[in-house]
Amino acid sequence: MPIDNEMYFRSDLVWWDDDDNGLSTLLRHSVNPLRFAYFQRVLAARASASADRSVLDVGCGGGFLTEEFAKAGYRVAGLDPSPHLVTSARAHAELSSLPIQYVTGYGENLPFPDASFDYVTCCDVLEHVDALGPLIAQVARVLKPGGMFLFDTINRTWVSWLFVIKVAQDWRLTAWEAPRTHAWSRFVKPRELAVQLAAHGLGAPELRGIGPGCNPLAALGHARRRAKGLITRRELARRLALRECADTDVSYMGFAIKPAKVAP
Repeated sequence: MPIDNEMYFRSDLVWWDDDDNGLSTLLRHSVNPLRFAYFQRVLAARASASADRSVLDVGCGGGFLTEEFAKAGYRVAGLDPSPHLVTSARAHAELSSLPIQYVTGYGENLPFPDASFDYVTCCDVLEHVDALGPLIAQVARVLKPGGMFLFDTINRTWVSWLFVIKVAQDWRLTAWEAPRTHAWSRFVKPRELAVQLAAHGLGAPELRGIGPGCNPLAALGHARRRAKGLITRRELARRLALRECADTDVSYMGFAIKPAKVAP
């Protein structure tokens, strides 16, 4: 089935919904805290002391990750192709008095000058684009020398086909995602991403997996209980207990560094 990227443009998609059964619940309460903690650890270990801590969040959606960086004291801009989500993100940032610059646009044509940002983040995006090359090229262009690209995405393996496509999305007895949220053919193998990063002058990526803290049978049982209405999506997120791990077969996050300029 083709991917439904148009879902992000519909006005009925509520990003900051406090409903424990909202479609963005797992992303907000499980995935986002996990990856932000990882990014913070990476930046603390490798960030340059001279960096002005500027971040561009490409494909920011309603601003979950964008706001975390703003709260941590970074100078942040967020970009998303959906005017609806950008409006939602901007309104929520204003309620929280967070000085985030939000822009409507596509990652393949970033409206920022060369070498504008110390860090570029791109999460829940790489598995949705038509081609990686144009996006990676733009990320490399707007990164400062020595800057860092931080990302997460989904691996294209039989395991991701089973759990991300069939269990989470297609099977009525277990599904919690909207239909056609993902297409397996668009998932990104680490070696494919590494090729594109190298082609556009970024270093070899360092990767960490994202996986459930429970065993697969238990995860299947939790999904079944959610589908039957016995637990909420938020409770499902708690029970799945996503964690950082070495296994990248389903999902992974990581970073790559743009080489610093060599002094003449």
